[in-house]
Amino acid sequence: MERQDSLDLFAEQGKFMKGQPLVTIFHNEQNLYTVLRIRLEETNEDYHDKEAVITGYFPKIHEHENYMFFGELKDHPKFGLQFHATHFRKDIPQTKQGVISYLSSELFKGIGKKTAEKIVETLGENAISKILNQPSLLDTVPRLAPDKAKELYDTLMEHQGLEQAMIILNQYGFGPQLSMKIYQAYKETTIDVIQTNPYKLVEDVEGIGFARADELGFQLGISGNHPDRIKAGCLYILERECMQTGHVYVQAENLLLSVQKLLEENQRDQIGFADINKQLLALEEEGKMIVEESRFYLPFLYYSEKGLVTSIKKLLEQTEYEQQFPESEFLLALGNLEERISVQYAPTQKEAIQTALMSPLLILTGGPGTGKTTVIKGIVELYADLHGCSLDPKDYKKEEPFPFILCAPTGRAAKRMTESTGLPAVTVHRLLGWNGSGGFDHDEENPLEGKILIVDETSMVDIWLANRLFKALPEKIQVILVGDEDQLPSVGPGQVLKDLLRSEVIPVIRLTDIYRQAEGSSIIDLAHEIKKGRLPENVTAQQADRSFIKCNSAQVANVIEKVVLNAVKKGFPPRDIQVLAPMYKGPAGIDRLNTILQEVLNGNPDGSRKELSFGDTKYRVGDKVLQLVNQPENHVFNGDMGEVVAVFYAKENTEKQDMLVVSFDGIEVTYTRQDLNQITLAYSCSVHKSQGSEFPIVILPIVKSYYRMLRRNLIYTAITRSKRFLIICGEEEAFRQGIQRADEQTRLTTLSEKLIAECPPLAEKARGEDQDPLLNLSYEEMLMNVDPMIGMDDITPYHFMA
Repeated sequence: MERQDSLDLFAEQGKFMKGQPLVTIFHNEQNLYTVLRIRLEETNEDYHDKEAVITGYFPKIHEHENYMFFGELKDHPKFGLQFHATHFRKDIPQTKQGVISYLSSELFKGIGKKTAEKIVETLGENAISKILNQPSLLDTVPRLAPDKAKELYDTLMEHQGLEQAMIILNQYGFGPQLSMKIYQAYKETTIDVIQTNPYKLVEDVEGIGFARADELGFQLGISGNHPDRIKAGCLYILERECMQTGHVYVQAENLLLSVQKLLEENQRDQIGFADINKQLLALEEEGKMIVEESRFYLPFLYYSEKGLVTSIKKLLEQTEYEQQFPESEFLLALGNLEERISVQYAPTQKEAIQTALMSPLLILTGGPGTGKTTVIKGIVELYADLHGCSLDPKDYKKEEPFPFILCAPTGRAAKRMTESTGLPAVTVHRLLGWNGSGGFDHDEENPLEGKILIVDETSMVDIWLANRLFKALPEKIQVILVGDEDQLPSVGPGQVLKDLLRSEVIPVIRLTDIYRQAEGSSIIDLAHEIKKGRLPENVTAQQADRSFIKCNSAQVANVIEKVVLNAVKKGFPPRDIQVLAPMYKGPAGIDRLNTILQEVLNGNPDGSRKELSFGDTKYRVGDKVLQLVNQPENHVFNGDMGEVVAVFYAKENTEKQDMLVVSFDGIEVTYTRQDLNQITLAYSCSVHKSQGSEFPIVILPIVKSYYRMLRRNLIYTAITRSKRFLIICGEEEAFRQGIQRADEQTRLTTLSEKLIAECPPLAEKARGEDQDPLLNLSYEEMLMNVDPMIGMDDITPYHFMA
């Protein structure tokens, strides 16, 4: 596709304001949203003031330079007239003399006045726009050396490239925010990239999918079985299957079929497997895919699995913990602990504590009420007793590391660990010191400091995070992984806990006895029956701590509203009531339930309360909200729940921005309007988002319209979030069908296979220890190991003397 000959032609087609910046009122370094005031020199809008307010997405604007802003004048209800700019550029000289002076200025090294005159004579007064659009035109300028031509173009792009890119991207249908993201990815090569290989956008720019890039490719004449198009399709399918479905790899046959379907659907051209295979091989050579047998991996997932295997093998090779305490010493310390904290540990719990203290690595798993928390507390208490160390962090000097490291994937799960053990616990991201761009402060070069690590809710940890955590472990440390193998797997790729258990290379203690039965918890009984694929006959019968309200999909919202109102009347605060639903859309979906529950629990009937609108959602003080993305700089992560504690309008603060303040268990985070896509209302949330949390009251709608999502592990996970009361509302048949459906979407991983290949399973190791060592010897070795005195009873050396 040929480029536009002149930017001026495009500029004349829209509304503009031209002027010199006076002051930058607001500038966000993250997304480049800017509000500035200019001294107005020229405009084709019906506007007569000497100054104007410009808003849009720009890099840092320099004062004392003239700019052209293109967009539309709008009347803001609070701030009056503002010019909303979709793109901009520095004001380029348009007269012959102006262009010559500009090109011969100190900005362009090696370009004197004579050379500048030659350029203008050859290319005309709009030489700058022409060069930016088509740098090869400089080849037509007499006696202009290629290196000087390149330097001239590079300098122009450095100073005019963003403006040029924004205009071109706008022509291709990209909005200002997305255009800015594209420019930040490619800088001065932006135009070149999108016009030569627009499919790179799929790889490099978040928010651009294959369909959008394919549309751009079609405009540029790239279609059918073009190599770039096929490569982009392959990467898109592989990433989609891994990041959305949780697979670590995709089988070759499925990848080929899915890529073919995608490419043919989008443009209806026939694409052969041979063409796709060829580009898959090219992607492997480029290092963008890893192929092992018939499995295709994204490189970071392949190396995450391999890295985790290496770390686990290194841990398991530590043998110094096995005999560090005589059993008599352990039993004495355990007896003293039981007496001190008034707890009688069951045999399995004692075994778990002893194994944890005598092993480099242990998995502790069990359902709700089986005493996992009690065992964790026992491990840390007994470790402190046997090693003679304090459980109070204040007793340690600054240079002396605290030996206990406790962490969990979510803030709420970490908080529960702190409450149950009395020790500080943090999220895994915070423990490792995530810097927000995929890197961590702690890694193999800068490991963590401590003697014993306990990770709770391990089922939520994906393969990438597990690898990064194990990479950051110091050489001598004991690790205990705690989790429920029957809960939902991690949101990210992999199924780490399940794969570690399946490999059988790590010591495992399964807690099966239910200890909360004494408290009369029918919720726990129900969870364990569901875990076995059974549903009690009395599931719909009223219990002290749970109930089943029969209703259909259309009635669910009304029933939940009444249940919530009843709970509030009984004195339960809104934060203690959590609705968990499997789907977002529909009459019983999360979105509708949030709208209804907000009005019930935190309404604004007379409009007197301050609120901030974002799309269809209104936020008010007191609203329960959910964090949707990681914000490591604020120690807030995806899945954390908080409460809106303040709403500020732009006229009330120096930032001149509408703002919302949310408290996450005491950590206050401020959101400007453009950041509000990072949160959502949380009166109702998905079961996945509730993992790692517990709530006094859980309301769980289950209806047939949810059928696509209803599976045993999802229902089990939802039920185990409830601490005191569980209210199921919906259709009994839908509930039964969901329990009968085990997880059909088995994730494709190779972690357990790789572990087995590198580390012998415990059963095999035990067999090797129990059997006669002679059985492993060759015939000659066996002869050498025979006792020479066999059959020579009563024979002495004297019998062999002559």
